Amino acid sequence: MAISDNVSMFYSAKPHIFEKAKALRNNMTSSELKLWEHLKGKKMLGLRFRPQHPIDIFIADFYCHPIKLVIEIDGGIHQTIEQKEYDIGRTAEINNWGIEVIRFTNEEIENSIKQVLKEIKEKCIKRQAEISHSPLQGI
Repeated sequence: MAISDNVSMFYSAKPHIFEKAKALRNNMTSSELKLWEHLKGKKMLGLRFRPQHPIDIFIADFYCHPIKLVIEIDGGIHQTIEQKEYDIGRTAEINNWGIEVIRFTNEEIENSIKQVLKEIKEKCIKRQAEISHSPLQGI
């Protein structure tokens, strides 16, 4: 992989973000592990998702670089006003990189995994179509 690929895939994340991401990968929540079972090994439409992936100053729960899609799983803390405001800002920053963010709650993962997977699959198909028709494709 060329250095430019690393820079683009990680959006200039610094070494300490990689270290934190590694620690998070080694301590995934039960909801993250449950979803990961359905995403790893290119099980979702042959797309490679990466768990706890550095993007600039953030760490995405799951990231698929070819379609620029982040999947976030929100626990109870995400219900607080402060955290909701932070999440809105974080999503906007990630969107600035041309990356779309979709969110699910722990409860959705634990209780409705089939519906979650259906929504992810639909979003992946939509993103593939958007990216393949993008005027920046191939640049």
